[in-house]
Amino acid sequence: MGNFVDLLRNENMKIYSRPRTWIMMGIMLVLMLASNIIAVSVGADVKSMWQVFSMQSLFGFSAIVIYAVIIAADSVAGEFSAGTIKLLMIRPWSRSKILLSKYIAIVGFALFFFAALFVWNYVLDGIFFGFSSGTVQEMLGDESARNIWGYMLSVYGLQILATTMTTITLSFLLSTVFRSGGLSIGLSLLLMFMSGTLSGIFSLIDKPWVDYLWFMNEDLTSYLLPGTYEHTLGFSIGVLAVYYIVFIAITWTVFNKRDIAS
Repeated sequence: MGNFVDLLRNENMKIYSRPRTWIMMGIMLVLMLASNIIAVSVGADVKSMWQVFSMQSLFGFSAIVIYAVIIAADSVAGEFSAGTIKLLMIRPWSRSKILLSKYIAIVGFALFFFAALFVWNYVLDGIFFGFSSGTVQEMLGDESARNIWGYMLSVYGLQILATTMTTITLSFLLSTVFRSGGLSIGLSLLLMFMSGTLSGIFSLIDKPWVDYLWFMNEDLTSYLLPGTYEHTLGFSIGVLAVYYIVFIAITWTVFNKRDIAS
């Protein structure tokens, strides 16, 4: 266990010692601050801090997903590009432990950014628009009068779940398949941006198998909004879980059988 902790610490150092990590964090936080300043400057009709918090969170989610894709897609492929993968292999660590430490570090990176986004937006919005409690009804017109804290924590929780099960894991898979960090990052970003377009196109196809495509079930937070749904939250999580297992299985198989010496 001690060896694995050291390995995990090593992977975290690779992420947080690089300026790009803190530059990405800084960009996200500055954009949140700028949106508040603009809203106050133009005299936007803000009913409560939670209205702004919700909109900023959606924008922040997109930024975090992009950041997570970059980190995940470069995690293994970057080692091959830099030639440092051989240095890892000569250490007394199995390939599975090396891969697991990288994956845990990436998920931890995403969780750290989600937590920072939540705290930063709450503090900023409270300062600019006044700290307040309320219900979802005030923000969405939802007649259930759900507590706003429960709703927003559910939004963040489902977004984290979807990001981990699909975007991060798929990018991590591509990182193990390709030796070029730039190629794996490019393909991962392409798939991320294309998923919305693909879901729109395939939604026009009236076939049962369409419902089982992973990008058709990515938007878990939509189940929190009032409306009628074709499927349930459990169905979408179940579909994503199957893809998650497949992605993880392929990732571990490819990495454990890869010829590192070549």
